[in-house]
Amino acid sequence: MAMTIYVAQGTSKFFLFGAVMLFLYLIVKNQNRHDEVLLAAAYVTGFEVFSRMTGGAISYEFAKYSVIGFLTLGMFYKGFNRKSWAYIFFIIFLIPGILFSAMNLNYETSMVKAIAFNLSGPISLAICALYCYNRKMPMKRLQKILLAALLPIVAMAAYLYVYTPNIRDVLTGTQSNFEASGGFGPNQVSTILGLGMFILVSRLFLIKDRLINIIDILLLIFVSYRGIVTFSRGGVLTAGVCSVIFLAILYWRSGVQQKVVLLPKLIAIAVVFMATWAFTSVNTSGLIDKRYANQDAAGRQKEDLSTGRLELINSELEAFYNYPLTGIGVGKIREYRQAQTGRLSNSHNEITRMFSEHGLFGLLGLIILVLTPLIFRIYNRTNVYLFAFMAFWFLTINHSSMRIAAPAFIYGLCLLSLVREKRKHPLHRKQASPQRQYGYFH
Repeated sequence: MAMTIYVAQGTSKFFLFGAVMLFLYLIVKNQNRHDEVLLAAAYVTGFEVFSRMTGGAISYEFAKYSVIGFLTLGMFYKGFNRKSWAYIFFIIFLIPGILFSAMNLNYETSMVKAIAFNLSGPISLAICALYCYNRKMPMKRLQKILLAALLPIVAMAAYLYVYTPNIRDVLTGTQSNFEASGGFGPNQVSTILGLGMFILVSRLFLIKDRLINIIDILLLIFVSYRGIVTFSRGGVLTAGVCSVIFLAILYWRSGVQQKVVLLPKLIAIAVVFMATWAFTSVNTSGLIDKRYANQDAAGRQKEDLSTGRLELINSELEAFYNYPLTGIGVGKIREYRQAQTGRLSNSHNEITRMFSEHGLFGLLGLIILVLTPLIFRIYNRTNVYLFAFMAFWFLTINHSSMRIAAPAFIYGLCLLSLVREKRKHPLHRKQASPQRQYGYFH
């Protein structure tokens, strides 16, 4: 796929459109009996940055709209859990910001575009949460869903190798490198490659197949190197934090014998990352070490660790302090920032954006997003991914806002309930429908 798209970039649209059509066919054919909508949403989520990079996206927000559409279709077939009502309130809390946007935006600003750009992420998150909340599935099915997200990420990494085969030719300093990121935004590329890194790490510990484990280790090296050389730190650091959280919980929940088995894999993962980092350091003439030490190419310490994001956060908090109850309206922060600082730029932090544009309603919405999975965790501890997925969502929206669908989709997956796969038996009693058994309703 990577080679085909590199030779004829227009084919990216056909790959994405063909995948969407194929998944729609499977969903309708199987009536979403095996959560095919999550497979579809996962694949589009993994493909999103690759499609933007190569001109394959029909629109900039196509992936988020697709995730919303697929999971809404899934709820048509399977309903949703009535205990997920908190996310209905989250959607309701977004409405006042839309009203104030209509009143406050400048005349020449397109209100539809401002709302679509800023609310497609939160709405896709709410839809993902509604569909996934306490939805029961075996671990094997969740692994297929994560694999569906991983495959296009691997294809994108392969494309990056073809696009920039020699990293040294494009290095100009320690700043984020567009050429090493396929000519696209390094932040988004690093974020989605970081997701691929985390998925590969988790597969090494949950899939017990030596051949697959070897392939995953090779892919981990393959993807990690390209993630590091984007020189965008957010996605790589997020992958590291999520991996540590996941492995800590897995180790804590394991018995003595399982811990003995886990230890060699933990050592292998550490060796792989150290070797990959050492190779990257040599291949970038030490610039990558200076990047993560917050130094310029000459080794001088940079004053701003946040690369300008702190200034954006301060302007958004100032807007919240001035309009704490109502906020300034969806999409208004760009105009507010330009008026205050003379700088026209989008937010990189979803939390402070929610504060500034939605005021008190944004604060209440964020409280729902943080507390609901934690409360869910109190009485349902089946999902070993829960805290790692939450960490991915939280860390990503702090450095990249919700520019891509990944944080919203991954947040939804943390609400799944994992059950043991039932063995088929020739003589078994007919069970109640999933809707009646688990409390779903249409």
